[in-house]
Amino acid sequence: MTDHLLTHAGPGAAPVRPRRAGAHRSRGAGLADVTLDGGFWGRLQQVNGSATLAHCEGWMERLGWLANFDHVAQGRTAGPDGRHAGWPFADSEVYKLLEALAWEHGRTGDPAHERALVALTERVARAQDDDGYLNTAFGHAGQAPRYSDLEEGHELYCTGHLLQAAVARLRTSGPDLLVDVARRAADEVCRTFGPGGREAVCGHPEVELGLVELGRALDEPRYLEQAALFVERRGRGLLGPVRLLGPAYFQDDVPVRESDVWRGHAVRQLYLAAAAVDVAAETADDDLLAAVSRQWERSVARRTYLTGGMGSRHQDEGFGDDWELPPDRAYCETCAGVASSMVAWRLYLATGEVRYVDLMERTFYNVVATSPRADGRAFFYANPLHQRVAGTDVREDAENPRAEGGVRAPWFDVSCCPTNVARTLASWHTYAASVDAEGRGVALLQYAPGRYDLRLPDGDTVRLEVRTGYPVDGTVRVRAVDAPAGPVTLRLRVPAWATGAELRVAGRSRPVEPGWAEVPLGTAEIELRLPVAPRWTWPDPRIDAVRGCVAVERGPVVLCLEDTDLPAGVALADVRVDATAPPVDEEDGARVRVLPAPADPAPFPYGATAPAPGAAGGPVEVRLAPYHRWAERGPATMRVFLPAATP
Repeated sequence: MTDHLLTHAGPGAAPVRPRRAGAHRSRGAGLADVTLDGGFWGRLQQVNGSATLAHCEGWMERLGWLANFDHVAQGRTAGPDGRHAGWPFADSEVYKLLEALAWEHGRTGDPAHERALVALTERVARAQDDDGYLNTAFGHAGQAPRYSDLEEGHELYCTGHLLQAAVARLRTSGPDLLVDVARRAADEVCRTFGPGGREAVCGHPEVELGLVELGRALDEPRYLEQAALFVERRGRGLLGPVRLLGPAYFQDDVPVRESDVWRGHAVRQLYLAAAAVDVAAETADDDLLAAVSRQWERSVARRTYLTGGMGSRHQDEGFGDDWELPPDRAYCETCAGVASSMVAWRLYLATGEVRYVDLMERTFYNVVATSPRADGRAFFYANPLHQRVAGTDVREDAENPRAEGGVRAPWFDVSCCPTNVARTLASWHTYAASVDAEGRGVALLQYAPGRYDLRLPDGDTVRLEVRTGYPVDGTVRVRAVDAPAGPVTLRLRVPAWATGAELRVAGRSRPVEPGWAEVPLGTAEIELRLPVAPRWTWPDPRIDAVRGCVAVERGPVVLCLEDTDLPAGVALADVRVDATAPPVDEEDGARVRVLPAPADPAPFPYGATAPAPGAAGGPVEVRLAPYHRWAERGPATMRVFLPAATP
């Protein structure tokens, strides 16, 4: 770790840092505590920094989303055509980009990212009103009044992302113009919606997250109190109807403490849940924390896809009912994957329970990593588990109006996902390890090669070197480069799927069960061997849409079958997999035996007897590839769950 990097990433700089002593059982790694050395996530971070951030800024400039701020500063409030560019929430994409730039500059010290951040901040600052209000779609000449459409206007949602961007800047570089802008905006929110003010909430939760984190970063209790007030107001019918959808759409039907499952718009619900955990941690509210944990448990058990994706309905971008998980109509918005990880991370920090980090790994590899194209300049918005028709409708030179389509798009009419991915990847390594809030324990949570400098509560530093080819290779080698005097406990996460894992220390091996593998840190190299060979995964029989189907996973990675890998003349819809033969390991994927269905369909697709699989020919072997790479070779049909051939 160089001194140069330490000057850019302040001590402990990370997306989540509590203010109250004892708020968390664990502390995540700081931005400067982990330096990745290539590997799966190191490559994604490199592409994000070198391509995605500039790509996002270029599209926002091209479409006039950045000029919206210039127009407000000039008193015009609209472009030459007399209209505000983009949706009312376009401001939030600028703020998420600012957050990504702050984390990326803190990670690398790249002066190009600093210049971009400063220039964007100056444009944003010039549009701020004297009293701190900041929005380019409301509150100015020719626009609707401030906070006149709390259901769909997204004003407080945008402010929340502004506050999170300022937190990233404050923690990586210190107070500056962006932090001042955010403080003034937060003050305006507290004056307007605080005690004695307007009793209301935003249709899209997010400001709660920003207020908590800014309150922590600035040691300002008023912001924390306002966040808690917003959380308590939710679910009390303060919002009106929207687009023929009920109050569950924006979690205004049941108070947070009384809910037992996640419902409605997935991203809104998950941002609210993350904020509730933050509020619970800062106020020592065990009941509120238990409520979110209860909701997480049921929602993961009954309303979550194999990939970790959340949200099964397109009509409201929302959760379906229990067991309503259709693979072909799965929405699984990329932003929901990011938000799910935000909730799980906060629950892990608060409780230390490994199950939350297990879900993060699943979501990271199969939702977050699936969205960006290899070059970092196109993205999936929705992440279905079954693509029936190869995508053909994505334009490279214009916004794409559809969130789904089977091909990654450079930009969308609603482009929340590219910037959400960007800010997540820029800070991804802070989720790779944690330190016990008390005592002398450190934990490796996500496996990636690199250098880990983890500061213990007493000031000592544990320096680890991790070498691994994970997730392709299941061997993780850990060496203590510098261990302080006195005992230190190292915990290695053994994923829930890793039955048969083995830990080897000083030439001695022992089996380890899923959960934590604990070992005293010493001079000997520690080797964790995780069984990443491909395996069958059967769905719960209550999931009607995939009953009789089976999927294949390899380590933490979900695999899929694309028609690109089928023999000529075999259609994806006709394939039945022979689940009596185990999948065969092949590089980072697997090979399975499939039986084509009869070539000529019956005159009516129903009969008294089961169809005879393989009537059109003998079994053939096909390759399954990582789901996170699907459609990289061009438009394709695809499915994760394969119908199992009947005996």
